[in-house]
Amino acid sequence: MNYIDLHLHTTCSDGTFTPKELVQEAKKAGLSGIAITDHDTIEGVDEALAAGSNRGIEVLSGIEISAYLDEIPMHILGYGFRHQDASLQNDLKKIQKARSVRNDGILTRLNALGIDVTKNDLMRYSEVGQTGRPHFAKLLVEKKIVKTVDEAFYRYLRKGGRAYVERKRLMVSDAIAMITNAGGIAVLAHPLSIDQTMLTLPSIIREIKTFGLAGLEAYYPIYSLTIRQKLIKIAQELGLLITGGSDYHGAFRNEATLAAINRKQKAPYELFLKLKDHLSRSIKSEHPVIVQ
Repeated sequence: MNYIDLHLHTTCSDGTFTPKELVQEAKKAGLSGIAITDHDTIEGVDEALAAGSNRGIEVLSGIEISAYLDEIPMHILGYGFRHQDASLQNDLKKIQKARSVRNDGILTRLNALGIDVTKNDLMRYSEVGQTGRPHFAKLLVEKKIVKTVDEAFYRYLRKGGRAYVERKRLMVSDAIAMITNAGGIAVLAHPLSIDQTMLTLPSIIREIKTFGLAGLEAYYPIYSLTIRQKLIKIAQELGLLITGGSDYHGAFRNEATLAAINRKQKAPYELFLKLKDHLSRSIKSEHPVIVQ
């Protein structure tokens, strides 16, 4: 059976492989289709598409956008959009500016705590693309302020941490509109991050669907077979597409392995076919989004 991985990060956000390298790794892993879903940026899409064409693996344009539903934080994955769309690129520039302002705030708070870190220090871990909290975490490990990335988040970078800074909020309705207006499909990433009990999750997803949500990420590394089946049932009841991915970041998250979604629960290529079929029926564009 053929498998896919639709949740991957590169050096353009907080991964450790370049888009080209990640496509090569996906090919080695025997995957048939992937999507690069860097945080708030599409900088690596062109490189990934070209590498996919050269390596004989299907690559779908992708992104992961942080957003809110009222006070509930969540991540929205976007697939198959026109990545050269001018409106989308302008909207992403605004998000990236907010991220930069937040990073400056984190630096200021760390300095106020007596921790000597600078932008130049940070750039060693983020030479290209978007800088985020994982880069700060690596820097704090290097400076021997903490022993692990997890400790860096717990003590300093998580919400409530000593150096945490809230970023300007993007509403989920706006995030979905950015994706759909560029001809793409919006999918809710790792749904249990919203509600681990799954008691309120169906009603929350139902509300997000009113904004144009088209899919649900049911295949995810830490999800059991039982959880996956429950998520698939929710998706089917709401008429949503089902997707899956490893959320692979490379060395930033050593516990995650490319395409290793519970080993026996890898996302099947059939999901990719349904995603492409949905795109082909709903998108009329001169810009191809999949390269074979």
